[in-house]
Amino acid sequence: MSKIRIHKTEKYIKVNNIYCVGRNYVDHINEMNGSIFSELPVIFIKPNSSIINDGGVVEIPKYSDNYISENLHYEVELVIVISRNGQNIPENETEKYILGYAVGLDMTLRDIQDDSKKNGTPWAISKGFLSSAPVSDIILKNPSLNPMKFELILFHNNIKKQHANTSLMIHNIYKLVSYISSIFSIQKHDLIFTGTPVGVGKVISGDKIVATLDKKLKLSVEVL
Repeated sequence: MSKIRIHKTEKYIKVNNIYCVGRNYVDHINEMNGSIFSELPVIFIKPNSSIINDGGVVEIPKYSDNYISENLHYEVELVIVISRNGQNIPENETEKYILGYAVGLDMTLRDIQDDSKKNGTPWAISKGFLSSAPVSDIILKNPSLNPMKFELILFHNNIKKQHANTSLMIHNIYKLVSYISSIFSIQKHDLIFTGTPVGVGKVISGDKIVATLDKKLKLSVEVL
């Protein structure tokens, strides 16, 4: 389902493009065996078919009746929701293009991603499979919210595994919107997943994942 609800309403938006940011927290870079730091944001894309909503189910895809991966990981992230089309947006004007925020999970087939990196092949499957982008409701932008001081928390089977503040991002949200708008342009109801902090880990069938954003939004999914 590529629609996301606006928090505390019955209004929905239909998701357009999904841009994702890698290597945006120093501790996570170190966690992933010292991946190379980039002065510019690292961007990849998920199809909007990867969206699932609160209460949804994440499942590793099968091919010829066999699961294609044995190592599914969670990654909690702040998600930016874009309000209108724009291109080559200066960093100091990007706030005008933000509709609101959500908490999301960048579910990753880590073994497929690792093999792809090793072999120098694309890793779209590891990041873009069906159900790989759980997203909460959207909280609309307002003057009382400071997205660069949001608290991200993830619980795996009721155990806290990720806990960080968005102030720790290497590339802040305004730079990300500006950069993406200069490369791809941005369109109304695009999503930008802004990267994950330290603490990613493996999940298996029957596991439950709960993510929160600043105690304002909650996202719960189960692994099938």
